[in-house]
Amino acid sequence: MSLSLQSGGTSSRALPSASTAQALAGNQATTRPITTGTSVLGIKYRGGVMLAADTLCSYGNMAKYKNAKRLLNVNSNTLVGASGEYSDLQSISDLLKANTLADRCTADSLYEEDNNEECAKEVWSYLRAVMYNRRNKMNPLWNDVVVAGFKQDTDGTTSDTPFLGVVDKIGTAYEDDILATGFGGHIALPLMREKYRADMEEGEARALLEDCLRILFYRDCRALNRVQIAKVTKEGGVLVSDPYELDTFWDYEGFKQNKGSLGTDGGW
Repeated sequence: MSLSLQSGGTSSRALPSASTAQALAGNQATTRPITTGTSVLGIKYRGGVMLAADTLCSYGNMAKYKNAKRLLNVNSNTLVGASGEYSDLQSISDLLKANTLADRCTADSLYEEDNNEECAKEVWSYLRAVMYNRRNKMNPLWNDVVVAGFKQDTDGTTSDTPFLGVVDKIGTAYEDDILATGFGGHIALPLMREKYRADMEEGEARALLEDCLRILFYRDCRALNRVQIAKVTKEGGVLVSDPYELDTFWDYEGFKQNKGSLGTDGGW
């Protein structure tokens, strides 16, 4: 019995043609995240919403990219941040920018600055549908996405109600006053719940987020002390800071003690 796949050929398999290989490559799905970012933190405060994240992307346990920005402005009143696979975040960013461009091009006037822009809740609802659809096709986007901004009134104007919501890779979505993805959901979120107040000023909210990012740097092996802070306010719109480094302190006695000595399990 011949195993040849070529007429007059040998029993070895024939290599696919270039067009066949390209078609097969186009149907490939991401089976697991490869280059990933860790926690994104979000908090509402008096007058706006603030997000925070570090700028590290890890390749497994290796710190590969130290200036990967994971806080993105979608339009003049909506901000997005994501943990998980960085290439999927880029895909989400391209998708949202394409929608924003389509909205502007189909608006009644191209010269009205905020004409026909989606509010934060609309972006969040859209991403929920996208994530759930991709999950049903067994090709999920490997991200937890935090959306911050303001809701819209019935007449299309920006309301005074801030919005903060999250969507995960299978389409599960919810809103809250404080949010944390990744490892921050285990370490930072309890600290934020303890310190949070609905009437916090901007400086207090930023100080709380920086404290949480600093603790995550101490405890999360895939975190970095190079961070970004971004905010959305009704008057000023979206503002994303340049990356900067947090001050750290390593002189705690718990850090100095030898954890791997005989008679211990090597843990904290």
